[in-house]
Amino acid sequence: MRFVLTAAVGCLVLTACGCGGIVSPDLFVVNRTGSTPGAKLTLLVNEEGVVHCNGGPPLHLSDPQIIEARTIQEDLQKPAASHLSLPAVPGSVLSYYVRDENGSVRFSDNSPGQPAVTRKLALFVLSVAQSVCKLPQQGA
Repeated sequence: MRFVLTAAVGCLVLTACGCGGIVSPDLFVVNRTGSTPGAKLTLLVNEEGVVHCNGGPPLHLSDPQIIEARTIQEDLQKPAASHLSLPAVPGSVLSYYVRDENGSVRFSDNSPGQPAVTRKLALFVLSVAQSVCKLPQQGA
């Protein structure tokens, strides 16, 4: 009887600590839209490098991609906190809306006055869409 009780307590502890008991926080979510096929994408990235593409199953970033995602999130703090919104100019192909715990940023591929982090984000989204999500990509 003592063994059964110990085993039951052990199972409860394992269930509470593992098996979905702890969820890593999200770094950011990006909604990309555009005028080309394959432009529409929602990319949710969490702290542990798990990514969801268009609401799909969890996929995993490589270690360098996790580091890049964390760097982007850190660099987005000030622009997101000020809710930076940069309008597109004629000829825009892709538009981005990114949210994190600090706020949000809106920009397009050809928005004037972009901080470096928006270009890094656009390249990250393109790279992850192709290499992790396995989505075809037109435009840049």
